[in-house]
Amino acid sequence: MSTSGFHFEIKLKRENKVYYENEMLVGCVQFQCPAETKHEGIQLTLDAIVNLQLSTKTVGLFDALYNSVKPITLLQNSLELSAPGKLSAGNSEFHFELPLVCKKEPRRLYETYHGIFISINYQLKCDVKRNFLGKSLQKVQQFCVQYKPNPFDDESPKFMPFSLSMSNVKDRVTMPRFLITGRLDRSEYCVTMPITGNLTIQHTDTPIKSIELQLVRVETCGCDEGYSKDATEVQTIQIADGNVMPKLEIPIYMVLPRLFTCPTLLTKNFKIEFELNLVVVFKEDTVSENFKIVLRRAVGPLPSKLTTAGR
Repeated sequence: MSTSGFHFEIKLKRENKVYYENEMLVGCVQFQCPAETKHEGIQLTLDAIVNLQLSTKTVGLFDALYNSVKPITLLQNSLELSAPGKLSAGNSEFHFELPLVCKKEPRRLYETYHGIFISINYQLKCDVKRNFLGKSLQKVQQFCVQYKPNPFDDESPKFMPFSLSMSNVKDRVTMPRFLITGRLDRSEYCVTMPITGNLTIQHTDTPIKSIELQLVRVETCGCDEGYSKDATEVQTIQIADGNVMPKLEIPIYMVLPRLFTCPTLLTKNFKIEFELNLVVVFKEDTVSENFKIVLRRAVGPLPSKLTTAGR
C-alpha cells in the first residue's frame, strides 16, 4: 500500500464539535486515493479519558496515591468501518454513529477540560491497517462534551462584598494605610458569562501601581489515603493601571477562557475548583484578597435583576 497522495480525515456532522451526553456522535471518514489501495481493515475508536498527574512536590509522600491517579476511562467504543479489502481510486466515505453514553462508573460524562494536573479529553481515532511490512496509518479528531445548561438558582448569594485594608496584611510595619472596598456580583458564575463586580479606592497613603484580578484553578487528585492539591494561574487581567482617583468606582470584568475552565467538579478521585485573587500592587508592597467561586453552565444570560443587584 503506497501512501503517496493518499489522504483521509475524520469529519463530524456538527461543525462546532460540541456535544452533550446521551447524544449520537455522527460523522464520516473521508478518503482520497490516487489509485486503488489495498488495506487490512479500517477501525474507528472513540475514547473519553480523564488523565490525572501528581505534582513534583507530592512524589514520594504517598505510595497509595499513585494507584488513585491512574487514567479514568469514561467511554471506549470501537467500530469496524471496513473489513480487509481495497479502497477505490478517488473519493470514498465511511459513515458512523456512536452513542455518547457512559455505562460504567461514574455513569456520567464530564465536561472537556485542559488543566495542569487534570485533563478530560474526548477523541475519535481512525486506524487504517496495513500488511506486516507497513505501519498502520492513523488520524485523530478531538471534540468537546459540555453539560446541558441548567437555570441558575435564585436563592444563591447575589453578591460578595469585600474590604481590603491594613488588617489584611500580616506585616504592617512598612505597609501604608489604605482602604479598598467593592464587591463581586455573584459567588456562582456561568462559564459562558463574564465575572463582574466593582471596587473603589476609599483612601491610600501610598500611590498604587496596579490592580489585577487573577483566576486560579485548584486541582485535587487523590483518595482518602492522601491527596495532591495544587493551585495554578489560569489568567490575570489588569483592571487599573497607576494611581487611581479616590472614590472612583472601577468595574471588574473578566471573560472566562474556553477549555481552561469548566463547571466546578467534585468527584471521588479528583476535584476541579476555581478561585479569584484580587491583587493590589503598591511601590514596595503587594496586598491580595482570595475569593472562592463556583462555576456552572447556565441557560443563556443571567437575568438583569441578578447582574444589577445592590447597585
